[in-house]
Amino acid sequence: MTNRVPAHQIAYARLRDMVLFGDLAPGAAVTIEGLVARLGLGMTPVREALRRLIAEGALVMQGNRRVTVPRLDQRALDDLGYARRAIEAELARQALVGCDAALIGQLRAADARLDSAIAAGDIPAYLRENHGFHFALYARAGSDVLEGVAASLWLRFGPSLRVVCLGRGVAGADHHKRAVAALELGDADALIEALEEDINQGVANIRAGLDAGLYA
Repeated sequence: MTNRVPAHQIAYARLRDMVLFGDLAPGAAVTIEGLVARLGLGMTPVREALRRLIAEGALVMQGNRRVTVPRLDQRALDDLGYARRAIEAELARQALVGCDAALIGQLRAADARLDSAIAAGDIPAYLRENHGFHFALYARAGSDVLEGVAASLWLRFGPSLRVVCLGRGVAGADHHKRAVAALELGDADALIEALEEDINQGVANIRAGLDAGLYA
């Protein structure tokens, strides 16, 4: 596949995942040359990918050819929570219209893998399956615009969630099962409530991490 996909798209996808799933820690600077070596790609595609991620607010350019994932503060966390609730609620509402047994099965499978990751203490797998659950649902909405906005918000949210999981473990109510049950019933209000509570839980966990000094 790498022979058919342009190098800049490969670089973007790999760097995006490194940011999204916390491989690049908030506040830790990395050199462009180091990323080139790590990805095994040329300087030009890596630079283009970095420009895209900087434009999305997922990375910040520092001096001396270094980039960093920005640390969240309380204001940014509150804004991200508000934006995620608004955008993801609408995506869920639209997805409900096209929900079928195949989607239900896909979400149940993702949630089962997520449960296994939690039981094993596998934080990278937890983060990937959590993301996969949400975006399998949102893809059914068929809204490229709203899904793209949600993806950008997750790029800003994910690194801090990884820090919290590393410092405090994965804990909290399982709102995914409530969301699947709501989908089966065709209950839009219950679906949106479950997703909003899931987002609120993530925001609360990151806030607790900020208060505990995990980002210092």
